[in-house]
Amino acid sequence: MNLKYLLTAVLFVFCFQNIVLAQEKSSDELFIEARKAAFDQKNYSKAIAISKLALIKSPNYADIQVFLGRLYTWSDQNDSARTVFMDVLTKSPDHEDATLAYGSLEYWNDNSLKSLDIVNAGLAYHPQSKNLLLLKAKLLNNLKRWQEADVLVESLLKLDPKNTNARSLAGRIRDNSARNKIGISYDLSYFDQQFDDPWHLVSLDYSRQTGLGSVVGKINYGNRFKSNGIQFDLDAYPSLSKIFYAYVSGGYSNFSIFPKYRAGFSLYANLPLSFEADVGFRYLNFGSNTWIYTGSIGKYYKSYWFNLRTYITPSNSRVSTSYSFTGRYYFGGADDYLSLKLGTGLSPDESSNNLLIGTSSYKLTSNNVSLSLRKTLNAFNLINVSIGLENQEYRLNTRGNQFDLGLAYTIRF
Repeated sequence: MNLKYLLTAVLFVFCFQNIVLAQEKSSDELFIEARKAAFDQKNYSKAIAISKLALIKSPNYADIQVFLGRLYTWSDQNDSARTVFMDVLTKSPDHEDATLAYGSLEYWNDNSLKSLDIVNAGLAYHPQSKNLLLLKAKLLNNLKRWQEADVLVESLLKLDPKNTNARSLAGRIRDNSARNKIGISYDLSYFDQQFDDPWHLVSLDYSRQTGLGSVVGKINYGNRFKSNGIQFDLDAYPSLSKIFYAYVSGGYSNFSIFPKYRAGFSLYANLPLSFEADVGFRYLNFGSNTWIYTGSIGKYYKSYWFNLRTYITPSNSRVSTSYSFTGRYYFGGADDYLSLKLGTGLSPDESSNNLLIGTSSYKLTSNNVSLSLRKTLNAFNLINVSIGLENQEYRLNTRGNQFDLGLAYTIRF
């Protein structure tokens, strides 16, 4: 017999045998096989074929139909996915999972208005659906309807305070929701050994939400070493995509108690599983240039947020590093939390003491701890209170303590 015909016959028998075996299995058994093919083997084509066989047995099995639609979505067969989802919702307009899958498909393909219509139709049947409410908040944020998104995500957090995805989204929405913010803050630093006089820093800032993101102008007044000075800062937080946003910053001062120039840049990414990360640099000029590189990884978990950050400062003789770990406990909305911070070394992002980075003492060892409370009042007012202690080796084998107190008030409008 010709080898070609023999192989064809073997293949035919094999396929026929699989079809017969599949016909002997129930639609539930085939559904289980399809899920294993998709999740364990990552073989979407096989999972699609098995799901179709299951639907031959049970044409109106909605859960399998929705799963098939998701498989089409993951395989970039969007038109086929839409056909499946619309078929399910035509027969069962109250099917929550089909609504979520269809709305997510349109959201991922930047059809936010269409997705919002789908989600709203689903919420008419399931007004307390946490998944649909979260998707709607994302859509409203994407459509720049920030005030609506803010109200929605806050109500979702009251319904489900441990929803980490809602928590990570809420912070971004809250910054976007208020077009304008004015804030004033005061920081006091007292030294028991290193300096004779305490340091004072008063800051006034104005933030404006633009089409590209938030822009913040700030004026800092400082009193250090019995000298006064003023620093001007400009920060921006441009939104680059659904995943990425940036921090861009610059500052200038003609007074010795501040760095003459400062600049900063970080690229932030909102990652799956409620993770977030950033990488960037800080630049300070005290007559000579200081470059500092930074990166962090953060994670939302139930009512908590954890972040680990490092600063790396290279020089001719050595590389200095500092680390900080921050933990927050949220007891209300996106701006209601207690925060504990533990660290080693100095942070260039702390304007209250970054002048020390311009001295040799930043290369010596230091440890710090701080506790802060952030609370909203009537949704439009925000207060922040912080206390801190830093034990620093300001000369070789000579240590002293720095005590910090911070007060801040912000109004949104």
